[in-house]
Amino acid sequence: MDLYLDLSAASGRTLRGRAEHALREAIRDGRLAPGARLPATRALASELGVSRGVIADAYSQLAAEGYLRARRGAGTMVAPAI
Repeated sequence: MDLYLDLSAASGRTLRGRAEHALREAIRDGRLAPGARLPATRALASELGVSRGVIADAYSQLAAEGYLRARRGAGTMVAPAI
């Protein structure tokens, strides 16, 4: 999956906050459709040049907010639209 996320768009936030913001906006504007599988944390972190922990924490926060669904062994997906 080629997912363009601009981490500079949310200046003034932590790196994790910018990752959360970029993913949230990609979901809201439809670039990430409901049911779309997200890249593994290692792959996305490598692509963005950040640590895996930044992406793992962002995925966890967005899952807590209901934007993502994560299952061990099944990956992380965009939650179905309500």
